[in-house]
Amino acid sequence: MSNRSNGSRRPTKAERKEQARLDRDAIQRQMAVRKRNRTIGLTLVALAAVAVIVAVVVLRPGSGSDAALPAPSALLEQAPADAEAAGCTEVQTTDFYGGADQSSPDYADQAHVDGDERFTAMPPLNTYPSIPPASGPHLGASTLPAGVYTSPPDLGTLLHSLEHGGSVVWYAPDAPQAQIDEIRAFYDQSDAVGQDRVIVAPYDYEGAGGQLPSGVTMALVSWRRLETCATPSLAAAFDFTSQYSFPTTLDRDYAGEAPERGAAM
Repeated sequence: MSNRSNGSRRPTKAERKEQARLDRDAIQRQMAVRKRNRTIGLTLVALAAVAVIVAVVVLRPGSGSDAALPAPSALLEQAPADAEAAGCTEVQTTDFYGGADQSSPDYADQAHVDGDERFTAMPPLNTYPSIPPASGPHLGASTLPAGVYTSPPDLGTLLHSLEHGGSVVWYAPDAPQAQIDEIRAFYDQSDAVGQDRVIVAPYDYEGAGGQLPSGVTMALVSWRRLETCATPSLAAAFDFTSQYSFPTTLDRDYAGEAPERGAAM
């Protein structure tokens, strides 16, 4: 009979081996739980990040979601009141560059500076009948595509686009940002609002005639048509572009006189 009590008996080799196995199993279970919890946590973080990205994309102006943008028909309804509040003028018909007599050697309203011996380059902006220019010498080899521009685009190609039935929403660099953001978002949306014939851009060029006239922060221009506003107005802009771009929007009657309307921009 052993002199040791049951409480002080040393475990056998088999018992020690079994205890080690049990300890390993316990550790593995703990590691599995931690891994599962970590995976769940990472998944939740990823889902939250995706939700934030989706929210930003959906709500960002021009992202393809137009839910927060005004309906075109509603803009036309409010255009008269908004245009008056924004200090917009009536649409003016501008003069021809070089005079109205097309038989005169001075006539240059549709002259191409890259093919007319009278012009070696674009003439100074202050020689055009209006500021911004609505017709006159321009580049004939290419046009400016429709779109929202963040910097002043090339005027030679832009005027060629107007000759083809496009229109432009000019804004001053210091125009109120909220109104400009609304205009840019509207013409940058996915649904068709005639923006495939509209250019939106800041008017900011060197030299005389390179800035909008004093008191004007938005100018709406098509070929030989000009409307100016003291304050930017989306309703006024859309009222203009929807009838002075060709083709028009919402089946409006064309109110312009672009000589090559419908040609590619």
